[in-house]
Amino acid sequence: MTAEENSKAPNSYWYAGASAGSAVEVLQALRRFHAADAGMRRRLKADMDMNETDLSALRHLIAAEPSGHAIGPTDLTRKLGISSAATAKLLGRMARTGHVRREPNPLDRRAQLLYATTKAHHEVHKSLGSMHERMFVVAAGLPADQQQAVIRFLDLLSAAVDAPGGSA
Repeated sequence: MTAEENSKAPNSYWYAGASAGSAVEVLQALRRFHAADAGMRRRLKADMDMNETDLSALRHLIAAEPSGHAIGPTDLTRKLGISSAATAKLLGRMARTGHVRREPNPLDRRAQLLYATTKAHHEVHKSLGSMHERMFVVAAGLPADQQQAVIRFLDLLSAAVDAPGGSA
């Protein structure tokens, strides 16, 4: 049996004896998506010559922009779950590569505010733009009731994964 056949088998390691074949198929489809997403992230790291933490930092900076909420080094340390020393090294590295711009905080000139640079935005769009367009077409192609069902399912699944008692 090939890996693909095994991933589509109704009774797999976690669901042996499960009678809800459709539920198992949904979870297996989610695993296939997760594998595709992990592959995309590996390609992005190679395309942008960044490690996972650098990409995560860039994602947080870009995500904060539309709300106008600037992120400082302390915020980034907390979001990434790394030490302040590791954050300082990360910011130095990303500033040298031209992906992050540091500016003095106008309310406290001793503090810094962090921004993704135009170069970072360009590289992200170059690497991910067409994929996001394809994903949008797929999502927009679902009828509204199916979109709401997918949203509800993914939100409930996220809560189940985030619940205490998960992996250590």
